Amino acid sequence: MRSYTVMEIWGIPIRINTSLLIFLPILAWLIGSGQQIELYAGFIEGLTGVGFDIDRLRAGATPWIIGVAAAVGLFVSVTLHELGHSWVALRYDIEIESITLWILGGIASLKTLPKEWNREFWIAIAGPIASVLVAVVCYAGVLITPRSLQVTRFVVGWLAITNVSLTVFNLLPAFPMDGGRIFRAILARSRPYGTATRIAARVGVAFAFLFAIVGVLNFQIILLLLALFIYGAATTESRTVLLDELLEGIAVGDIMTRDPASISAGTTVDELGEQMLRDRQTTHLVTDAAGSVVGTVTLEDLRKVGRGDRATTRVEEIMEEIPRVEAGDDAFDTLAMLNQSGGFEALVYEEGSLVGVLSEADFAHAMTIRRGFRSTLAT
Repeated sequence: MRSYTVMEIWGIPIRINTSLLIFLPILAWLIGSGQQIELYAGFIEGLTGVGFDIDRLRAGATPWIIGVAAAVGLFVSVTLHELGHSWVALRYDIEIESITLWILGGIASLKTLPKEWNREFWIAIAGPIASVLVAVVCYAGVLITPRSLQVTRFVVGWLAITNVSLTVFNLLPAFPMDGGRIFRAILARSRPYGTATRIAARVGVAFAFLFAIVGVLNFQIILLLLALFIYGAATTESRTVLLDELLEGIAVGDIMTRDPASISAGTTVDELGEQMLRDRQTTHLVTDAAGSVVGTVTLEDLRKVGRGDRATTRVEEIMEEIPRVEAGDDAFDTLAMLNQSGGFEALVYEEGSLVGVLSEADFAHAMTIRRGFRSTLAT
């Protein structure tokens, strides 16, 4: 689903996902309907000693006003939670790409993930601390809000309870929730970062299955969505850390294909296939009539053309324009960048001159060697 930037705070784009726009009216209805108002009014009164006129809160359109105000206030609270993470990350000179609000809360996207356990610990715990501070402010707001402002006092009290509840839930060691990241940071004090991640990810997957079971038994769609999110994010992060370990200390120039084969843009796809067989290279540079490189073509591009069209389709029709990288760039960072752009190929330059081409096969070959080397050391 698409996300829309609505503002910037500290230079960080704040985005709203389409899923949130769909979910907000539903959340407003859930808060303002049924017995929710009476239930939470009792909780707030029990915690603060401040009573409510229930009939007034449930009269006319008031429940809808309460629902909308509480739903919007909740996601303002989520934004403050993510800004807590972001503030500490910025203190460590880690850039924040964006904060996205969606159906399950918020996500602060860091450009780089800290591997130092203490940095991850403080970045992870800053969000819950921000939520607790919001709850404290809301609690104080309940006490000082005049009795005449029944709706305002109820919404502020509801936000106090909800922020505390979400903080407690978020601190469960279900990686990649905040509690899971704190758990990984503590593990990383005495273990390699990759090992700590794998342990935290396994615990996260266990929680995902638990949430899924509870969600099915109680018909809680949100818990099912949360289970899917935790499972996907935990396994993805575990794979990412493994890739990072395998490519650690490797530059693009170490794994690129030097002196790559080239082919003219006017060559037919049939001729391309024959040349790939002769050159034994699945990625070729594409050159124009002047000999300048205008893109690349791969075996995957060739496969997209039907057999009957290969004799008439030219390489220039299927080639791709790909990004340029430097030979000294970090291999893992380059892989992450290429993955975000939807490809794995890049032209490699050094001091302004083309020195090679980088492909998915180069990454796979490097990781296979590293994995084999490490298993050899282990034996």
